[in-house]
Amino acid sequence: MFGLQKHAFLDRSAASKGGIIVTIFLMVHSVFGSSLHLDFSHEIDGRPLLIDSLRYQNSQSETFSLARIDWLATGFSLTTESGKVIALPSVIAYIPTRGTTLTIPNLPAEKVAAISFHIGPDRITNHSNPAQYTANHPLNPNVNRLHWDWQGGYIFLALEGHWRAPHQKLPRGFAYHFARDANRIRITLPVALDLRDESRVGIALDAKKALASLSFAKDGSTTHSTVGDPVAARLKVNLVSAFRINGTQRGGIPAPPNPPKPIDLPAKPKGYPITLPRHIPLPALPSDNPILVSRVALGEKLFREPKLSRTNTISCASCHQGETFSDPRSRSLGVDGRVGNRHSMPLFNLAWKTSFFWDGRAPTLRAQVLIPIEDHLEMDESLENVVAKIKADPSYPPLFLAAFGSGEINPENISLAMENFLLTRLSFDSKLDRSYRGEVELTDQEKRGLELFFTESEPRLGKRGADCFHCHGGALFTDNGFHNNGLVPTDDLGLAQSTGKATDRYKFSTPSLRNIALTAPYMHDGRFATLEQVIDHYNSAPNLSETLDPNIAKHPQGLGLSDTDKKALIAFLKTLSDPKMLPKD
Repeated sequence: MFGLQKHAFLDRSAASKGGIIVTIFLMVHSVFGSSLHLDFSHEIDGRPLLIDSLRYQNSQSETFSLARIDWLATGFSLTTESGKVIALPSVIAYIPTRGTTLTIPNLPAEKVAAISFHIGPDRITNHSNPAQYTANHPLNPNVNRLHWDWQGGYIFLALEGHWRAPHQKLPRGFAYHFARDANRIRITLPVALDLRDESRVGIALDAKKALASLSFAKDGSTTHSTVGDPVAARLKVNLVSAFRINGTQRGGIPAPPNPPKPIDLPAKPKGYPITLPRHIPLPALPSDNPILVSRVALGEKLFREPKLSRTNTISCASCHQGETFSDPRSRSLGVDGRVGNRHSMPLFNLAWKTSFFWDGRAPTLRAQVLIPIEDHLEMDESLENVVAKIKADPSYPPLFLAAFGSGEINPENISLAMENFLLTRLSFDSKLDRSYRGEVELTDQEKRGLELFFTESEPRLGKRGADCFHCHGGALFTDNGFHNNGLVPTDDLGLAQSTGKATDRYKFSTPSLRNIALTAPYMHDGRFATLEQVIDHYNSAPNLSETLDPNIAKHPQGLGLSDTDKKALIAFLKTLSDPKMLPKD
């Protein structure tokens, strides 16, 4: 059910951390067969695609790698040996770079001769409200990151990576975004299946075949599928023959685990009311920590509690200040005036994130809130001492008893309460939101800034844009991913410090641009004091490196925006400020 009752959060289950498994429930057939499992993968020359590996070569002697190959599959159908077509209109899949398994249960007991599907949604779905889908639905923009313009359609297929000509030392980037209704194509693959048995079918997309006959240097390193764009036209032709069946077998897959049950519920739990605007996608909230009035209240008190620090002088609110929970200092100060390694990120709209900190080292919000307590540059306290101090404060035991059935004061319940509180920190009432609802109108300058923000810069087609939406698109104005955005590096390796991968060097978490005018300074180390400095960074040549994000590396000279356009872009960014986030007098 794709309901719009956005306040019904407590029934939502957390998203899987591994490969995505999508199960579609179909109408009951008169004769049942077993389930069909489609294992989607990506390859080159018949071998599994190695991500971020600059080793592949095209027909133009250009070496290339893939950092992203994400796409949407819809309109599935099966053709039987007798020629009957079994339409599966409700089956939809999002295929991420790492691949996925799509499970289709309760199919009729037929012998199948072909599997068909379309790349991209149909016209009606493509232009419907993307916020209507449940938290883990493949068309939810927070799941697929393929719906950047919150009022436009989906990207059907995103191909992003790096390329290097024979004479080049450092690679440049390419970003091919295949989209638009006229480009929706049907893929049909012959196969021999007996649906009386549970079966698995491997379907592989060869990225090299998808890119066949294209030269990044000659044909261009970008496309957003503008009408008449020859790059998009070539992709459309190539994709038809880029798929193959790479194996079939009898048998199924392990059943996905049941969502975890709520932890330590109080005797009379009362849900905390949350309402989202209709244009905001539903988040996947933790099913084991439902948002309760009592836990939110306890979490807020703990967030502002200086007893969490060794000196009893520093609280979470010391570095996450004001309504945006941000820090006006480039580096936050911990106990004894110790200077932190990074700038403190603003804290709002966290329910849509799946990893935390600039380097993503915390997989959950509940894990994140405990780390600063023990960090020697921040609170420098042990969890054991924190528990002892909280227990000794007579105001806390009644609050823990109201929030948890056991009433226990321990690190887990402290983290669950603070997670509850932070999940309620929402901001969706900016001038842009109100203009979307028809309550106000943007100025001409702000409209120009919006146009630049959501426009792909494609000089070969005479288009000049700011290209912001690739990392900051959609209604959240962030993809919640990690990117190397071309800053001059320091000894801070970013995501690589958490993953240990050289391909993650200098990648940092992408912050939301909501309230961006209220949360200076900017970047992970607070190096830019103003929005003007931020725009100048992207407008100039980036620091080239092997991990530079493809959407920035494709413009090695920078965006080249005029002064007028830079001012318009900043004017638009200021429309993302929520009045309730303004400093209180």
